[in-house]
Amino acid sequence: MAVHASATGSVLELSDMFMYESLCKSNETGGVERMSAHEQKPSSPADAVLASDPRQDNQMKSNKTSGQKIVEKRAVSKDVEKAISQPKKVDPERQQRIQAALLKPILPTANPAQLKKRHYGMAISFALTVIIPLLVSAYYLYNRAADQYASYVGFSVRSESAPSPADVLGGLGSLVGVTSSSTSDTDILFKFIQSRDLVERVDARLNLSEIWSKAPRDPVFGFRGNNSIENLVSEWERKVRIYYDTGMIDLRVLAFDPHDAQNIATAILEESGIVINQLNDIAREDALSYSRDELERAQDRLRTARQAVTEFRNRYQLVDPVADVQSQIGVVTLLQQQLAEQLVSLGLLQANAQPQDSRISQTELSIRVIREQIEAERQKVGSNSEDMALSDVVGQYEILAMDRQFAETSYTAALASYESARAEAVRQSRYLAPYIRPTLAQEAEFPERAKLLLILAGFLTILWIIGSLIFYSLRDRR
Repeated sequence: MAVHASATGSVLELSDMFMYESLCKSNETGGVERMSAHEQKPSSPADAVLASDPRQDNQMKSNKTSGQKIVEKRAVSKDVEKAISQPKKVDPERQQRIQAALLKPILPTANPAQLKKRHYGMAISFALTVIIPLLVSAYYLYNRAADQYASYVGFSVRSESAPSPADVLGGLGSLVGVTSSSTSDTDILFKFIQSRDLVERVDARLNLSEIWSKAPRDPVFGFRGNNSIENLVSEWERKVRIYYDTGMIDLRVLAFDPHDAQNIATAILEESGIVINQLNDIAREDALSYSRDELERAQDRLRTARQAVTEFRNRYQLVDPVADVQSQIGVVTLLQQQLAEQLVSLGLLQANAQPQDSRISQTELSIRVIREQIEAERQKVGSNSEDMALSDVVGQYEILAMDRQFAETSYTAALASYESARAEAVRQSRYLAPYIRPTLAQEAEFPERAKLLLILAGFLTILWIIGSLIFYSLRDRR
């Protein structure tokens, strides 16, 4: 049983193929015979290994001892002893598998892991690539980097448009009305804040090189250049951040003193307002000059039309040919009425009086005179003193009158448009609307030391991993 237990312990430690309960259920006699047969084979591979290596022999003995301890602990169970004492039918295939497992040689245990040169190399490279740069960066950020204060400001460009009084004239004022620009003023202001022109204006006010040079022990975040405008523009891009979204502009200004940051933000806001006012003045002047030109052209056109009418009247000695023709037509109409009355009287006299009655001859004379007068009046309508038909004179006059009327209407529209443009020039149609006034910082927000260290640590770790993978890939290819 001791040999059987030791062999069973070896099987459990080497392969774990079978449970101890399966060994306990096997026949006690068969197990003893297998173990005796195993002991009688001095030429087995296990014996050869044990004979060739004394260390393996000692290890085998220790394994047997541990196996015995395991069997002794498990043999405490009464159910297992009862199962061993009762012989049962043994499966031949299982018996063969167990015997084959028992005949396998016991391999030596693995030696404890030891550090190699490559492990030391990886540790050193990690320290040089990640740990030391992080320590140096942390020392600089917490001991050398100067605190920076942020001032925030936000604004947008608002515009107003008033209806033109010339719209009531049937749309004639649209030809000379004030037009709106299709380019957004906020886009122009966004470019202006990043321009060299603004840097020069703010530097002339506040001396930016002196403000940003207040941290001489901080060469990373401090101003490192001279007083040239190119260096100031480069530092401006680092210290002034602009955010543009849906017509609104937000600014963040950094400085080593909170009042300096607020002063820079205030200067930016004021200079932006000046630029917007300049754009507004240019737009108003353009609109006013255009309206003024249109008004002058309308005045010249009206003056010319009126002069033409005056010359026509002087030439034909007619103030209003249309009125003259109407008066003459009225005279002819009146004569025709009188002629009709005389004709009726003549008919009555011829019917009631004697043919030699003098009243008949007087009536005939009146009819003849009236007819001659009607014919004379009609001749006046057909021609004038210069042998020109009065109808042609009236036609020329109507053309001149139409030109004068159009010139008067155009002049009225141009005058209304000019008054509208002048009213537009009086008030400010574009203005800068700040929704966040320049703030004064109470605590330093920058540099964000923890955030910078985390970003640097992640970047250096990724760099170290990539370098290690490249090194091992090249090493494996050799």
